[in-house]
Amino acid sequence: MTALPQGLTAGTWNIDPIHSEFTFTARHAGVSKVRGNFEEIAGSVNVGETLEDSAVSAEASANSINTRNEQRDGHLKSGDFFLAEEHPKLSFKSTAIKADGADEFETVGELTMRGVTKEVAFATEFAGVATDPNGNQVAGLSATATVNRKDFGMSFEAVLGGGELLVSDKIKIELELELVKA
Repeated sequence: MTALPQGLTAGTWNIDPIHSEFTFTARHAGVSKVRGNFEEIAGSVNVGETLEDSAVSAEASANSINTRNEQRDGHLKSGDFFLAEEHPKLSFKSTAIKADGADEFETVGELTMRGVTKEVAFATEFAGVATDPNGNQVAGLSATATVNRKDFGMSFEAVLGGGELLVSDKIKIELELELVKA
């Protein structure tokens, strides 16, 4: 059993949506990166007595997607991508958390998008614990994973003249989370 990182105590730690981000990056036309985020996120980390006894549960609203382009956001909500009307939430539930160094972990779990669930491993980094100006205990986590959008039924295909995909299959997911002890 792996001890908890220094300062992290057992109990429920809720995602603070004001100080957290769920972002993603895709290649566009094979030459540039387009970034976006989900503005409505929620969830918690239930910290056990050991790392292995801990669990993560989180979700995002598919309709809160924001790439700073209304037309593109509408397309991403459509059946070509998130099918947001039928599947309004993206969710993640951890199945294992494993130490990968003093403050680094692998968080493995089930990521569900568009009604399709796949196992995804997030490289996770613990940033520490502090007391915020309101006296709350807060902790920071960063996590990254790369997924293939086609694995989740997002089969939009637009191929450019040189053979490049308009939207890359590989999507990088990045989470910056501030957690507040309940």
